[in-house]
Amino acid sequence: MKAEFKRAVIPDDIRRLLAFDRKAFRKSDWFTTEQWREYESWWMIVDGHTVGCCAFQANVDFQDDILRDDADVPMKGSLYIATTGILPRYQHAGYGKLLKCWQITYAKHHGYRRIVTNTRKRNVKMIALNKNFGFQVIRTTAAYYTRPPDATIVMELKFRSAKP
Repeated sequence: MKAEFKRAVIPDDIRRLLAFDRKAFRKSDWFTTEQWREYESWWMIVDGHTVGCCAFQANVDFQDDILRDDADVPMKGSLYIATTGILPRYQHAGYGKLLKCWQITYAKHHGYRRIVTNTRKRNVKMIALNKNFGFQVIRTTAAYYTRPPDATIVMELKFRSAKP
């Protein structure tokens, strides 16, 4: 198996990102064109096939679930993972674990001290995957999602600083 991670080219890949979103998240949680433009997006390609995709926002603390004026405040050293998706036909084959491992490696390689992400409360597989990699739940916000209604679970992974 040959896996590679290729940065999406904006605006060239917007249509592909929108189509991927609708396939990976069949009923809801789709990003708009404007949202895809805000993020640094990456394709996960395995043996020549697009299997997954993720999107980041650098130096941001996810606060969008808290109603206040400083939503998604700047936070140097924090990488916000806005989305992680594996196409349905490739799910349950370990690709989610591979993509999560790559995300963590990416964050460490680029000097981030923390990763923050959020997911639906009912997405127990993603929550378990994140926990397996050391993510901790930092809060739950009721009624964050509307279609279908659900709470959001916000999780973070802090990296230990290297000793001199």
